[in-house]
Amino acid sequence: MKRLINLTPSRGGRWLLGLLPFLLLAMLYISLSNARLAENPNDRLLPTPANMASTFYHLATAENARTGQIVLWADTFASLERIVIGVGISAFIGLIIGIVSGGLPILRAKLSPLVTVASLIPPMAILPILFIAFGTGEAAKIALIVIGVTPFLIRDLQGHALRLPDEQLIKAQTLGASSWQVLLRVLLPQLTPRLLNATRLALGTAWLFLIAAEAIAAQEGLGYRIFLVRRYLSMDIILPYVAWITLLAFLLDQLLAWVSRLAFPWYHSGEGDNA
Repeated sequence: MKRLINLTPSRGGRWLLGLLPFLLLAMLYISLSNARLAENPNDRLLPTPANMASTFYHLATAENARTGQIVLWADTFASLERIVIGVGISAFIGLIIGIVSGGLPILRAKLSPLVTVASLIPPMAILPILFIAFGTGEAAKIALIVIGVTPFLIRDLQGHALRLPDEQLIKAQTLGASSWQVLLRVLLPQLTPRLLNATRLALGTAWLFLIAAEAIAAQEGLGYRIFLVRRYLSMDIILPYVAWITLLAFLLDQLLAWVSRLAFPWYHSGEGDNA
């Protein structure tokens, strides 16, 4: 008799098992929505899927009478621009500091305490300071993402650098490599795929900071739209927007995974079908 711990589903089985929780949640939502609407047809807390689909289609196709823009796409492009710039800056800073901090003990002794303390500061607590320093424009929103994500990336890359076998560093120096050559030829190739993986893990946090910043001070964006319509209890807009944000986050995550597998197949060689 096979033990449960040794049972491995097939590829198709994994898809079916993965979809099952979503189907159950959808069925639960529909049943709750029907029950509330049966009691009160004007209830706005749990709109029907058809109502949400109709509203979402309108937002995705109809132009705003005031701005002439299509609301959904204007919000989407604004939010994607902010998060791509913010995460991109974070990844660049994280890679540079992660490499030098992980590879040079003298710099690690100076930078590690600062990075550790910075990682413990709640970014949302300094959001008012960012608005004072940068104003309510794009810079403050991007800065919040950078401040929230960068320390995590630095600590992850530094830790990965310290876990690399000492033999690699010793052999490189034996062959005459300088300190900077060791950083560029030994650490950089191995930390770059790790950076992509860490960035995937940090995307959820980056979206959290973006939505919070847009909710407080923005004229367009997915977070701005959600908090704009909350006063009207427009759940037919809020719920589709939440689902849309989730889909965008998933697509960004899969894009980074695809780039990592394409550029660094050796890094994923042991992952099999789960890569």
